[in-house]
Amino acid sequence: MRIAHAASEVFPYLKTGGLADMVAALTGVLAERGHEVALFMPGYRSVLDGPHFKGAELSHRLKIEMGDSFLPGDVYTLSPRAGLTIYFIGREEFFDRKLPYWTGERDYDDNDARFIYFQKAVTELLRLTDFKADIVHCHDWQTGMLPLFLRDAEQRYGTTLALKTVFTIHNIAYQGIFPRKSFALANLPEELLSIDGLEYYDQMCMMKAGIVFADLVTTVSPRYAQEIQTPEFGNGMDGVIGTRLADLHGFINGIDTAVWNPATDASLPAQFSVENMAGKALCRERLLQEFGWSPKPPAAKRRAGNTNPGLPVAAPANGGFKGPVFGMVCRFTVSKGLDLLLGAEDFFATEDCRLVVLGGGERRYEDAVRALAARHPGKIAVCVRLDEAMSHLVEAGSDFFLMPSLFEPCGLNQMYSQTYGTVPLVSRVGGLVDTVVDVDASPEAGTGIMFPPTQEAFNQALRRALALYADPVKYADVQRRAMRRDFSWKTAVAAYEELYTNAL
Repeated sequence: MRIAHAASEVFPYLKTGGLADMVAALTGVLAERGHEVALFMPGYRSVLDGPHFKGAELSHRLKIEMGDSFLPGDVYTLSPRAGLTIYFIGREEFFDRKLPYWTGERDYDDNDARFIYFQKAVTELLRLTDFKADIVHCHDWQTGMLPLFLRDAEQRYGTTLALKTVFTIHNIAYQGIFPRKSFALANLPEELLSIDGLEYYDQMCMMKAGIVFADLVTTVSPRYAQEIQTPEFGNGMDGVIGTRLADLHGFINGIDTAVWNPATDASLPAQFSVENMAGKALCRERLLQEFGWSPKPPAAKRRAGNTNPGLPVAAPANGGFKGPVFGMVCRFTVSKGLDLLLGAEDFFATEDCRLVVLGGGERRYEDAVRALAARHPGKIAVCVRLDEAMSHLVEAGSDFFLMPSLFEPCGLNQMYSQTYGTVPLVSRVGGLVDTVVDVDASPEAGTGIMFPPTQEAFNQALRRALALYADPVKYADVQRRAMRRDFSWKTAVAAYEELYTNAL
C-alpha cells in the first residue's frame, strides 16, 4: 500500500510527547513491511538545525492560498530508510520558533494559520508528487482539516489524492478551537462552517473536522475509545464521537524496540535483559549519582542546589538507604496527576525512598516541583527540562515508575517501564488499563500497581509499592513478567494494516 502520514511532531526530529514516538515507530515499521510511506511534518527551526536533518534536500517551493493571500514555503525531503520519505514543510513566519505550539506561557495566537498552512501544504505536495495515496493518516487536531482539504483539491483538480482517510485522536483534550473568522483562511465552502461541519459553539474546531470528515476514526487504546464517548472524558466531544461509533476503533500503540530496549540501549551506562539483570543495578547507581545520592558521584557531578532550570535540584549524598527509587517522566500538566504527586509530599519526606521527576510544562507545576525538591533535597530531585537520554536513565534506574494520570489515552511510559523491569504505578484510566495488570487483582500475572486517580488511592498505592519492594522474591517475579511482555510495533502494526485493508 501507499500510505501517507501527517503529524505535527515526529521523533527524533521533534518530540513533546508520545505522538512523536508513535508516528515515528508506526511509519518506520510500515516501511519495513514493504509499504511505500510518505511522512509530512512542519519544518521547525530546531528540526532544520538539528543533527538528524543532515542529508535533507530542498525539493519543492510552494505557494499556498491562505484567504486573500498566497504564501510561499520551502519543502525539504529526507529518506532515512528504504520505503520512507519525510517531507519537512518550512515557512519561517510560522515555524521558526523556539517551541512548536506555545510561547511557554500560552498557545501561539496564530496556531490557526500555522496549521491550516501546514495541512494545505500537505495536500499540495500529495498533488505535486503524484503519490496517489491509498491511505492518508492524520494525527490529532493539527491535521484535522486535512481530509477536507484533500477532497476539496480533488474536486478542483479532477484527480484522486487519497482513496481513504484515517484520523487518529491522540488526546481529545486538545481540540484546535479558533474564532469563526479563522475559517476564511481555509478557502473552503461556507456551508462547512455549520453544526454538521467545523462549527463548535460558534467557533471553528479542527478536531471536530477530523472526527466528522475522515473515513475512519481511531484512538490509541480500546479503553480510551470507550471513555471519549462519555461526558467525563469526552471534553465536550462525546456527542460528536457518538455520530461516528460505527467507524471508531481503538488500538494499542506499540513501542519502538530499536530505541527502547534495555539490552541494546546505548544511552544507558550498562545494558541488561530479563536473563541478566546485573546492568539494571548499575543504571540505578548512575541515577543516584546524577543527584548526589551515591557515595561515589561522577567526576562531573552537578553542584547541589543548582538554580539553573536545566539542571537537577538535589543535595549532596546523605548516606545509603534500603528503600526504592520512584521515577516520573511527563509533561507538567494537570492531566498527568501532578497534584496527586504534590499531595503525597509527606510520604516521600518520611519514608525510606527517593523520588526523581523529569519533565517540563506549565510554569505553576515547574515552580511547585522545584519547591518540593528544595524542601526535601535529600529525598526528592527534579529536572525541569526535556531530556531524552535522561528519560531512558530514569526508566532504567528506577524501581517504580509513577503515572497518576487523571486521563491517559494510551501512554507509552508504562510500556517502557515494564520493558525495563521498572514496576509501574498507574491510574485506572485509558490505555493504562489495557497495558498493565494489577499485582493484587492477578497475583500470578500482575506487572504493576493500579489505583483510581484520587489522592487517597495514590497514597495507598505508594504504600503497596513499599510492601512489594520489601519482598525481593515477589518483586523480582513482577519484574520478570513485565519484561517478557511484547509491546513492540511488530505486533501492534497488524491492527493498522488490517484497518487500512478493510477500509480499501
